[in-house]
Amino acid sequence: MALLEVENLRTYFYTLKGVVKAVDGVNLKLEKGQTLGIVGESGCGKSTLAWSLLKLVPPPGRIVDGTIRIDGMDVTRMSESEVRSKIRWKKISMIFQGAMNALNPVYTVGEQIIEPILLHTDMTREEAMEKAQELIEAVGLPPEILNRYPHELSGGQKQRVVIAMALVLDPDIVIADEPTTALDVVVQAQILNLMKKLHRERGMSIILITHDLGVVTELSEYIAVMYAGKIVEFGKAEDIFLHPLHPYTQALIRAVPRLKGDIHKLEYIPGQPPDLRNPPPGCRFAPRCKKVMDICNREEPPMIEYEKGHYVACWLYAKR
Repeated sequence: MALLEVENLRTYFYTLKGVVKAVDGVNLKLEKGQTLGIVGESGCGKSTLAWSLLKLVPPPGRIVDGTIRIDGMDVTRMSESEVRSKIRWKKISMIFQGAMNALNPVYTVGEQIIEPILLHTDMTREEAMEKAQELIEAVGLPPEILNRYPHELSGGQKQRVVIAMALVLDPDIVIADEPTTALDVVVQAQILNLMKKLHRERGMSIILITHDLGVVTELSEYIAVMYAGKIVEFGKAEDIFLHPLHPYTQALIRAVPRLKGDIHKLEYIPGQPPDLRNPPPGCRFAPRCKKVMDICNREEPPMIEYEKGHYVACWLYAKR
């Protein structure tokens, strides 16, 4: 049994202007110790998928269909109290996008780290503070950081604190939502090296959500390419980058500059992602696709296994 199994997940936002189908029929599996990168343009549903896995979708959004099984437990069938006591931060936790927004400005770092420890375990305050010190040192920060407030820290320090907070209850899965956004390239490298070190030492599974293909190659064994609420391609990282199948994946890779190897002229993807209140029929990438066929505008392509472990949802391959 996989550590994480997502089947036909649909998460919609019910707004005054219509129903936004942010996540629309997503299927995923993640084994213990694996690292998965989820890539795609802004607004494709990556973060909504992450919030759904924690059952923390903000209103007016809600999970309307599908199942999310974590270690065999169906999160979608659980009450809020069950999810809080059995799932969040124990089985799966999250490194939130925007470290400054994830930290409370009126509490010290130490107070914020020990709060979930005191709520979910029988540790005393002194024991919890010792655990917090261990975590802070594990992410490469000095113990005195525990007595500081968030505004006293640099961007890289805040990001490391948020990583430490995600590890407080030793979860099996950690979701990192754009963990290097707004950080300079030196700090980005430090954060990625830290996450690789934690993955290696703790054996935890990591789901990395990003639109930066350079970042995802550093950490991910598997990659899921997401477009307009759906996963359009899935496979091992080397297969995705060396032999991309879906036209959207190919376009994303052509938009990344290269310093060596097959140097190509940079390209961009014309047009805009579809309005998820009223997505186009058939393939959602069809209006922007250079290889579009008649069937693409009529019918949604099925997800097929083109090669062993390499899946794609595209009529170019389904017709074969």
